[in-house]
Amino acid sequence: MTPVVRTLLIINIGVFIFQAFLQIDVTYFFGLRNWNSPLFAPHQFVTYMFLHGGLGHIFGNMFALFMFGPMLEYTLGTRRFLIFYMVAGIGAGVLNTAINGWELQGQQNALAAYVKSPDPDGFVQYMHRYEPMHYNGNAKFLEAFADNPKDPAYLSESVKFATDLYKSHVNTPTVGASGAVFGLLIAFALLFPNIEMMLLFFPVPIKAKYFVTLYLLYEIFAGLGYSGPSNVAHFAHISGALVGFLLIKYWKIEKKY
Repeated sequence: MTPVVRTLLIINIGVFIFQAFLQIDVTYFFGLRNWNSPLFAPHQFVTYMFLHGGLGHIFGNMFALFMFGPMLEYTLGTRRFLIFYMVAGIGAGVLNTAINGWELQGQQNALAAYVKSPDPDGFVQYMHRYEPMHYNGNAKFLEAFADNPKDPAYLSESVKFATDLYKSHVNTPTVGASGAVFGLLIAFALLFPNIEMMLLFFPVPIKAKYFVTLYLLYEIFAGLGYSGPSNVAHFAHISGALVGFLLIKYWKIEKKY
């Protein structure tokens, strides 16, 4: 166990226990909001990295930090490792927020068009594009709306639903150390590409460079929506890996194994 890894584990687990046992929603102020949310604040680019959404979420991130962090800290040095971790996490937050902002601008334009001319077909298209899970769970309303396309009550309800959905997306916070952890993964693959790993869910030896490559390809696949609806910030993972890659190349650190 190395100093920075130990400290990061203590902080992350400590915050999680504090939130869980005292039942305080620290994500309200410290989770990373979208830039166009009224709850957005610059400090969230740092604080979001130390919050997690559940036991599985924190276990996965801390396990990866525990497994890959010490070798990287030995290689990079304590100070540089801490800089790497923080820059990867902050960079992931910045890039993910930019991507979310671009997506939300498209949703805002679609909402404005729908509010101007609401109808059942437009509502179905809007819901199917921006929230498939809600779309599938409101079959009765969609059916009734289709049977009564001019009914003011249904028109008003559909506009309210579409507007509330947009506000929900704007104000949904991003939390987790995943961006920083994916920076560590790409760094490990660049510096120790030929180290063989044995994974619990894939009990066959696989070199680090192949494992990380496959993992990132899956993140891109999922981030583009091909794996179905998800509340996972896949582009934050990809962004953290990108920032980590650029840092290793900028520092010109050669592979070790």
